[in-house]
Amino acid sequence: MGRQFAAERRSDRYYRAAQREGLRSRAAFKLDHLADRYPILRPGDRVLEFGSAPGGWSLIARRYVGERGSVVAVDPRPMDPIPGVTHLRMRIESPALRERLKGERFRTVLSDMSPRISGAYATDHARSVDLVRAAGAWAVELLVPGGSFVAKVFDGDLLPLAETELAPHFVRWHRTKPPASREASSEMYVLGLGFRGRPAPAGPGDPVGPADPVRPSPPPPGTRYIDRTIDPDSLL
Repeated sequence: MGRQFAAERRSDRYYRAAQREGLRSRAAFKLDHLADRYPILRPGDRVLEFGSAPGGWSLIARRYVGERGSVVAVDPRPMDPIPGVTHLRMRIESPALRERLKGERFRTVLSDMSPRISGAYATDHARSVDLVRAAGAWAVELLVPGGSFVAKVFDGDLLPLAETELAPHFVRWHRTKPPASREASSEMYVLGLGFRGRPAPAGPGDPVGPADPVRPSPPPPGTRYIDRTIDPDSLL
């Protein structure tokens, strides 16, 4: 199985291209495609990235935001340094991460996190959706108005739950599958564009953010779901 995987990887054109261009991973082409198609990365942006190792997305994000921008990359795994990228070796649920990001604001929150694959699709899908919800909660906490959220997810019947919670916070919500994603894979990406701003807490001591799940709410007037694969009624 290991030799077969290695052979398939060597024959993969995105893997070979990433090797030639020093992009660290074929996933770099996925973010490059998304950033070319959607306004998620602009010069001068501050970007928060989850699941950054080995740095494929970090390199692409850094190229888009330029010298005036910055990238904070979060992953418990080691990652070779990248100029202009701050790597935090922490888990998304770590209290130390909350303390480190206290008072920070970002225009874009990215998540390329994947669960540890068990081989049982229902389990892997559920864990993937949980990671999207966790990253989305950080986005609601730390995005500036007008900001963007991008997250990888394994498609399945639990995805609408995460969309019900997160999509109403954005003007537009998309589902898409970049060309560099393997055709046979259930991997896809959800994007929220035009963050509406952090909602007011429900009461004293009751913030909305990573410490508490984002509360479901109906989409406000004017919300548009322009990706044809999404049924807006399924998000209510």
